[in-house]
Amino acid sequence: MNVYTYTAAALAAPFKRGDFVLYRDPEKFWKGEPHHTFVCRIDDIVPYTGGEVAYTLTRLTGGLVAKARREYMRLLPPADAMFDIDTAPLNASTAGDMTPAAVAWLTQQAATVSRRPELPPHSG
Repeated sequence: MNVYTYTAAALAAPFKRGDFVLYRDPEKFWKGEPHHTFVCRIDDIVPYTGGEVAYTLTRLTGGLVAKARREYMRLLPPADAMFDIDTAPLNASTAGDMTPAAVAWLTQQAATVSRRPELPPHSG
């Protein structure tokens, strides 16, 4: 697991639409309420006069977060999401060594099985 140290430069880095971020609801956090931190996708970026920017986030578990501030968001790098696949030994001598790759593949397969198969568009 990586340990991140966020500097002022890292916080100033712009987020883009479609980025996945970890968002902490500051009000819930400071009140000591549970479920204050969750994964979101950035759906909209709202610039304000004076250089301020707010974000509209979609929680992956459902719901929207309007006017989120960058100070309470951290980018979730794709490299971290894909680390287990990228480092899995695909030529391992034992099945246990291939567990990360197998779990990632099975998870992806399970996601596609729960959807109705799509047919290519009919032309003609």
